[in-house]
Amino acid sequence: MKLVLYPHGGSGNHGCEAIVRSTYKITQADVTLFSASPEEDKKVGLDAICNVQLDHCPISRFSLQYLKAVFQAKVYGDQTAYDRTHFSPVLKAAKTADYMLSIGGDNYCYGVPAFIYLVNKEIRKKGGKTILWGCSVEPDSIKEEMLEDLRGYTHIIARESITYQAMINKGLKQTVLIPDPAFQLNRIDLPLPENFIEGNTVGINVSPMIIGHESNQGVTLQNYMELINYIINQTDMPVALIPHVVWSHNDDRTPLNILYDRFKDTGRICMIEDHTAEELKGFIARCRFMIAARTHASIAAYSEKIPTLVIGYSVKAKGIAQDLFGTYEKYVLPVQALKKKDDMTVAFKWLQNNESNIKQQLDTIIPNIKEQVSNINHIFNK
Repeated sequence: MKLVLYPHGGSGNHGCEAIVRSTYKITQADVTLFSASPEEDKKVGLDAICNVQLDHCPISRFSLQYLKAVFQAKVYGDQTAYDRTHFSPVLKAAKTADYMLSIGGDNYCYGVPAFIYLVNKEIRKKGGKTILWGCSVEPDSIKEEMLEDLRGYTHIIARESITYQAMINKGLKQTVLIPDPAFQLNRIDLPLPENFIEGNTVGINVSPMIIGHESNQGVTLQNYMELINYIINQTDMPVALIPHVVWSHNDDRTPLNILYDRFKDTGRICMIEDHTAEELKGFIARCRFMIAARTHASIAAYSEKIPTLVIGYSVKAKGIAQDLFGTYEKYVLPVQALKKKDDMTVAFKWLQNNESNIKQQLDTIIPNIKEQVSNINHIFNK
């Protein structure tokens, strides 16, 4: 089976990397990955499991391709001619692929994904079968333009029940509820750094993304500082700061370095450097608790049965937690809800007090979640 994966921003986001690795693991297919940053993917070794290609064709203003696109636009009013040429590598691959998997997960959560609409439309013109893979979509954002695109998917794989129900309510009967493929991501355990105690460390992940959604400027980092103060002064646990996205324009290490500099003299904190998704999961798996801003940092923790508090801002965090625990209350703290400097600490104390019950629930449900993900191949036979 030949699968083409698109659109992929690059493995500087290790959640994107985790989806690719897990998809390959589950399907064992002949995979071509179209990426905006192939160098990032090769750096983490994705070229060992799939054919990594640049997702667009650089076009010179003096090239025949560019002049042809300009001619089509001006003479025939074809305003998509340039974009079709730009994304021609993906469109050509549709001719020989069994399925085209749109793998962004939350690409439909951040405004109008016009380039996805365009690529999907052209793929379908060529008879290609498109699948929306492991998605989350804000229910209120499913308007007519998005619906038109969503109706064209052969299958829509919703990774959590809030998105699933929203799709069904909109008449998208090709929707299937299957957990995020990254629940099946392998882990690699590297040596632990100084100040990391296996089984008794609090992993902390924070991202510029959630800070951008805070309701009061500065309240997010203030909450993280108050939480780390509590952990260091009131418990025997050290803290491991764990980045999961390291893009220059969206780098978890930027806020994490602020926290590290604030507490480095305590001797109770360490900074995990950039690693592959599997290696990062290895560090997360050896924590006692996890505080996660990034979705796939939380999935890495959940899948290893680590009690986790998600500092979320969207439907994906709520939906995933709801499917695991029956509710997202107490398990997801929306960043928009942070008002007082100790809101996060209060939420973490609840996690501590309910540690055994949470672990018991994860022990019960995670094997079933992983089995559901492993059995996803049946959709390719429909």
